[in-house]
Amino acid sequence: MKILLCCGAGASTSLVAQSMMNSLPENEKANYIINAITYDLFLDHYKNYDVVLLGPQIRYKKKSLEKEALGDNIPVDVINSVDYALQNGTKIIEHAKQLYKKAHGA
Repeated sequence: MKILLCCGAGASTSLVAQSMMNSLPENEKANYIINAITYDLFLDHYKNYDVVLLGPQIRYKKKSLEKEALGDNIPVDVINSVDYALQNGTKIIEHAKQLYKKAHGA
């Protein structure tokens, strides 16, 4: 699964992305690509991913970014603020999996 994280400056989501990868069992890491970018690069990159997760600090951008990705069937949602602050990679990956399943009926 390819997961794109977006936030205002990109620094905090880079740490979250690393936490997400670290939370995966070694035998699953090859099945994931997790990258972090600033939201202003969203249009250039989102089509290369299965799920887009937004940092809580840019939750106000969700509707506009979701509207862009809707036609491409790429779910966009905001990361739970507690999971984000605690860098709970396991819960954030589970959230991404649920979004993907809902969007693709898997």
